[in-house]
Amino acid sequence: MPARPRLSRARRVADAADVADLRLLARRRAPRMVFDYVDGAAEGERSMARAVEAFDRVEFSPRVLRDVAAAPTAVEILGRRIAMPLVLGPTGFTRMMHREGERAVARAAERAGVPYTLSTMGTTTAAGVAAAAPGGWNWFQLYVVRDRARTLETLSLAREAGMDVLVVTVDVPVAGARLRDVRHGLTVPPALRWRSVLQAVRHPAWWFDFLTSEPLRFATVNGAPDDLAGITNLMFDPSVTVADLEWIRSAWLGRLLVKGVQRVDDAKELAAVGVDGVVVSNHGGRQLDRAPTPLELLPHVVAAVGDRTEVFLDGGVRSGADVAAAVALGARACFVGRAYLYGLMAGGELGVRRVLDLLHAELVRTLQLMGVGGVAELTSDMVRIRER
Repeated sequence: MPARPRLSRARRVADAADVADLRLLARRRAPRMVFDYVDGAAEGERSMARAVEAFDRVEFSPRVLRDVAAAPTAVEILGRRIAMPLVLGPTGFTRMMHREGERAVARAAERAGVPYTLSTMGTTTAAGVAAAAPGGWNWFQLYVVRDRARTLETLSLAREAGMDVLVVTVDVPVAGARLRDVRHGLTVPPALRWRSVLQAVRHPAWWFDFLTSEPLRFATVNGAPDDLAGITNLMFDPSVTVADLEWIRSAWLGRLLVKGVQRVDDAKELAAVGVDGVVVSNHGGRQLDRAPTPLELLPHVVAAVGDRTEVFLDGGVRSGADVAAAVALGARACFVGRAYLYGLMAGGELGVRRVLDLLHAELVRTLQLMGVGGVAELTSDMVRIRER
């Protein structure tokens, strides 16, 4: 019996039929502690599971006998047109997933015509992202740290790099209890302890890339801590309030989004102070377990503030059909994080490109099967979230 031919990594990535396939490829390539950093969440991981499960309960109400020969996906957000209602959200330590890290993600976003958001906890500078994707719409995500001078310096570097949208994340007053990381003893950079030596044997390609690439360090906050939760609790300011947003606004000339909204009254307060957008998000379930489920909260936030500020959704998005559901329920666009990180771990920039291609194709197909001639025609009466 002839041996089965071995497929190249690029071929395996290209053959992935959905994000779930890329997740499996990522799990095979990356050491378990790195995969679990992406795949895991806080405590019992209920918030993460519920965010995904809410999309599983979506039921579409399709129209028939409609002209769907074309189903354009372009939308306008924050005064600028993008190719589809999708934003690549901020993720920390991205070069841990693949040596090209944030640069690869930014290039893929530029190619797809969607924004990319660099994290304060990123491993590439704002200037590095701008150089990698000079034609992309590059955003910056901010955690407010105790040292206000450092915050001002960070904002200045982002502006110098051409970033004109600031995403202030507000749901991390202290670090969440990410138990997979605790159990692995994960550090940044990953340390070759006895457990990780065993993982190195099983994942030699990842370890070769890691050991032969630029040392992994935080590009904005400096250093490489042994304790991930420790640096959050040491540097991040848990006393930040709405009043601090006004100070940030005075230091930032571009658009301002607030990410981590989990209550309608908080959304109203933010709209009242004039932010350009709110992101309904529970941090991918990585902070407070048992937090609200973003998709279920979304219509209530849209009803309360959607006429005053732009509303975005973050959490649980794994397909183009998920994007269609969120937009129908009022989101201007969806943030994704884990989905593209699976692609990055599986195949670098090619993997992120594959994720974006899949999401776009799934979105177009969903629109056509719903009898919708484009994203602009999505309405809330076409979607309902079934009871459990």
